Amino acid sequence: QWQVAESGGGLVQPGGSLRLSCVHSGLGVYAIGWFRQAPGKEREGVSCISSSGDSTNYPDSVKGRFTISRDNAKSPVYLQMNKMKPEDTAVYYCAALKRVGCSAWTEADIRAWGQGTQVTVSS
Repeated sequence: QWQVAESGGGLVQPGGSLRLSCVHSGLGVYAIGWFRQAPGKEREGVSCISSSGDSTNYPDSVKGRFTISRDNAKSPVYLQMNKMKPEDTAVYYCAALKRVGCSAWTEADIRAWGQGTQVTVSS
């Protein structure tokens, strides 16, 4: 049985930082991805980390500000978000992928989703 759960969301001022956590369990090893969905917008992937942790992937919108990390294949996955902007406001979801790598990853690669955690960037 696959289980994924996020935590750490909240309210942060522009320019501030927040760290999200994702605990997960499932068969074998797998990559973990973070997505977000703002009101009225499509869900977008914001980071992915391979099962070993040695490969990561970010879109340009968060590159240089967000960092995804994990110690090993079964440890929690963290999303460190720095220099946050109002446009980062969204519900953030953690997801377990069907594979170990993050190359060209999309929602079609997702095996299990977390319930989401709200992140609001506002003064």
